[in-house]
Amino acid sequence: MFKDRTAAGKLLAAKLKKYKHYHCVVLGVPRGGVPVAYEVAKELGVPLEIILTRKLTHPVNKEFAIGAATLHNYIIENNGQIPEEYVTKEVKRVQDRLQQTHLKLEDHKEPENLENKVVIVVDDGMATGSTMLAAAQLIRKSNPKKIIIGVPVAPASAIEKLEKETDEVIALKVPDSFSGVGEFYESFEQVSDEKVIRYLKM
Repeated sequence: MFKDRTAAGKLLAAKLKKYKHYHCVVLGVPRGGVPVAYEVAKELGVPLEIILTRKLTHPVNKEFAIGAATLHNYIIENNGQIPEEYVTKEVKRVQDRLQQTHLKLEDHKEPENLENKVVIVVDDGMATGSTMLAAAQLIRKSNPKKIIIGVPVAPASAIEKLEKETDEVIALKVPDSFSGVGEFYESFEQVSDEKVIRYLKM
């Protein structure tokens, strides 16, 4: 059990110390992953940014994801079954939303160039690993040197999913029984946009 995200972040940072002398960028998954990522970035003395990603939805069933997008990249997993015209419109819609969130949280700051850098993606935990998997696949398009996933807690199934697509997955706790990330924190309060902005400016 972690006291809170800050405590979890400090423990995770200790595990990631080996990357201290690499050219690294730490990407926090908003919103809950940012306080954890802040502690890692502080320990390593490297830039902290957020990784913004959203699912691309099916034209008929909006609950079904056909892929995912970041500000500048996207992946489609529908094997050509969705019309290209729809994909183009959906990518634009999602990237416009992401741009609004980016401007709100990071103002007009241009994202770090990830090429040939060790990219450490941090969240406060993983349940299925699907969101993190999409993020990793999109980051790979930027040609990083390595992609490292760091989380305080995750089930073995999520870790296994990510190990196939990344260079290393570090999870402090891998419980046999897992019903949600929040159960492993004494304090698991919602993180506001204002708090995210403060962490990014610290």
